[in-house]
Amino acid sequence: MGKKRKIINSTMSNGVKLIAIFNIVIVFMIFLFIFFNSLDFFMKYPINKFLFGEEWRIKIGNDLKSIFGMLPLLKGSLIVTFIAIIISVPLSFITTIYIAEFAGKKEREIMKILIETMAAIPSVVLGFIGLKILSTPIKDIFNLDSGKTALTGGIILAFMAMPTIISISDDALKSLDKSYKDASLALGATKLQTTFKVLVPAAFSGIFASMMLGFGRVIGETMTVLMVTGNAPIFKSSPLTSVRTMTATIAAEMGESVNGSLHQKSLFAIGLILFILTFLVNIIADHFVEKSRKKMRE
Repeated sequence: MGKKRKIINSTMSNGVKLIAIFNIVIVFMIFLFIFFNSLDFFMKYPINKFLFGEEWRIKIGNDLKSIFGMLPLLKGSLIVTFIAIIISVPLSFITTIYIAEFAGKKEREIMKILIETMAAIPSVVLGFIGLKILSTPIKDIFNLDSGKTALTGGIILAFMAMPTIISISDDALKSLDKSYKDASLALGATKLQTTFKVLVPAAFSGIFASMMLGFGRVIGETMTVLMVTGNAPIFKSSPLTSVRTMTATIAAEMGESVNGSLHQKSLFAIGLILFILTFLVNIIADHFVEKSRKKMRE
């Protein structure tokens, strides 16, 4: 019986390894596909003009007159992402603390279900909500010509990032050894002091990792920003102007680009920059997750 169990465990372990290797190979092949298409673009278009160009102007049918400056798209992505992060991080942090340390068992279960439901809402639905409910008040409050702004996109994306940040932060707090809390309370600290001066610092690596993953979730979002930010590739943009993100540019223009054209290759180049950004974010997040796990094991 024991020998049979060992064979089953060994087979399952080998199966998991094969799946992991297969996933790595697929990701690597995707990277190579994007990289070689981007390389073809950079061989025909100056890389400095692409990376530091302040104008993105496409003329269908004549690539030579098109201008592929990525800075307006990068700036648009960063503005929307920054707004989303400064809104989602404080709200997520407060919510996490309440769920993990102050909510009752029944209340905690209900809130966890609501958060999981938020994560399951399709981005196109959130984009529609942003158009119908949020854009008009923003237009009226700031006396703008249009409510399709970076601020609108940032607010909607904040609610998309919150479930990721809350779930991982809550897991980081709940994974701490019970002795942290017991020792602090035994020394006379209040529950609030214990939470903010003992538990949060101990789980900081996991909490920070959740923020980085939330950042990755936001910067890679496509449909919502395509619907609510106005899609204007303006370099001199602000939170109250229309912007266009890198993801929205790929989604909006890939279908219009001629197969094999310089325009299409430029979209692969944007995809490469986006791939590198999200890869770096995930590496940083993974570092802090691993650091948090080591601390828990100690």
